[in-house]
Amino acid sequence: MAVGPDGLTDYQRKMNSQEKCNNFMRQFRDDESRELKKLTANQFMEVWSHYDADGNGYIEGSELDGFLKEFVSSVNANDTGPESVSDSMLAELKTCFLEAYDDNQDGKIEIRELAQLLPMEENFLLLFRFDNPLDSSVEFMKIWKAYDRDNSGYIEADELKNFLRDLLKEAKKDQDVSEDKLIEYTDTMLQVFDQNKDGKLQLSEMAKLLPVKENFLCRSVFKGASKLTKEDIERVFALYDRDNNGTIENEELNGFLKDLLELVKKDYDALDLQEFQDAIMRGCDFNKDGKINKKELTMILLALAKHGAEDEIQTGGVPANNPLAEIATIGMKALKLQKLRVRHFVNRTLGTNSTTTS
Repeated sequence: MAVGPDGLTDYQRKMNSQEKCNNFMRQFRDDESRELKKLTANQFMEVWSHYDADGNGYIEGSELDGFLKEFVSSVNANDTGPESVSDSMLAELKTCFLEAYDDNQDGKIEIRELAQLLPMEENFLLLFRFDNPLDSSVEFMKIWKAYDRDNSGYIEADELKNFLRDLLKEAKKDQDVSEDKLIEYTDTMLQVFDQNKDGKLQLSEMAKLLPVKENFLCRSVFKGASKLTKEDIERVFALYDRDNNGTIENEELNGFLKDLLELVKKDYDALDLQEFQDAIMRGCDFNKDGKINKKELTMILLALAKHGAEDEIQTGGVPANNPLAEIATIGMKALKLQKLRVRHFVNRTLGTNSTTTS
């Protein structure tokens, strides 16, 4: 039987290929050193898509078990499969792995966390910015408005490419990346973060690509009336009043409402945020200037704080005894009511018109 340049027969080559297919991670290891090879953007996406089997944006549960088993057993070139990893070994491995890479301690792996584990092209790795998250959602909204240049409410492919190019330029790496490579990065980022597969990024999808250090409104201090103090309110106001002009407005207001909306809705776009803003401001903007001043913020938080001692009621997946979650829920209820009124008005009008014409 003929032997090829690699010293293997066709049969041996086929068997090796089949064995590698049994363990998805094995194909990315060097045949000699057994170290993981540096992954391209497309290869990283292949790994992510393979283990995030349900496409929900996380590797968790049995997906995480499968990844860890194959990650470990792929070191052995002739290993038959992940079953060589015992249950006790898997439990210990998962504990160590999550301690090292699960930054937000939610028991599952996000794509940014996986990017810290696997060796990748340096320039592609820079785009995940896990060493440099944004300070607040105010900064996020400023970036959003800067790159949504057509004001469509989405970051489309060409706008995303401009954003990635500027990120690399900021890291002084733009000269190392060709236009074709930049297009590859853009396509890969869309595959990773475009959850609804419409070819563009909505607000909640872009927020995963460009995360903030924390949603300040999720802090435990806002979960009960007894803990809410004047200093807490001052701290919230200072976080969003970035220009220190005494009001929360424009991108500051957008950032505040984005954080508020995230308490009750994880999947949202620019229209959701605008409608949410309209609903919230109708009930909270007491002087009707389109801004939130310190007195208005204080009244909002203190008025809702009384709900903290009530029995927990599930609203949109968030406990109602979080006062800021409650105000967000009130806003969402007002928004739904507004939509119902519009629908009834349209139906009534159409019904009248159809009666008249007939």
